[in-house]
Amino acid sequence: QVQLMESGGGSVQAGGSLRLACRASDYTYLYNINLMAWFRQAPGKEREAVAAIETGIDTSSGGTQFADSVKDRFTISQDNPKSTVYLQMNSLKPEDTAMYYCASRAFGPSGWSDWSTPSRYTSWGQGTQVTVSS
Repeated sequence: QVQLMESGGGSVQAGGSLRLACRASDYTYLYNINLMAWFRQAPGKEREAVAAIETGIDTSSGGTQFADSVKDRFTISQDNPKSTVYLQMNSLKPEDTAMYYCASRAFGPSGWSDWSTPSRYTSWGQGTQVTVSS
């Protein structure tokens, strides 16, 4: 089971930017066809999917998904030699405040189906807090 570790959270004012990083313990993980995703959970709310990336392929031809609430503000990318997936968050809003979690699973036959369902993921990081003030 791959282990995931997030970093990059912090406090920022509305309109600002943050870049989160998720490093996988297995250096080969991002070279293989897996699905890595970012979720977030605010106090009193359910965990929701933010973005995901299909690793091991050329993402210039696709291979990413975003929640409607973050489209055009967030981007997701991978750096294979660093075994790291990044979530670049721009134009942050107070409603983006949450604990952000990295998750992963094999891409497998199910592919992108249920990409936004937390229970479909087999590995999770500990989370990193993002706080956006107005």
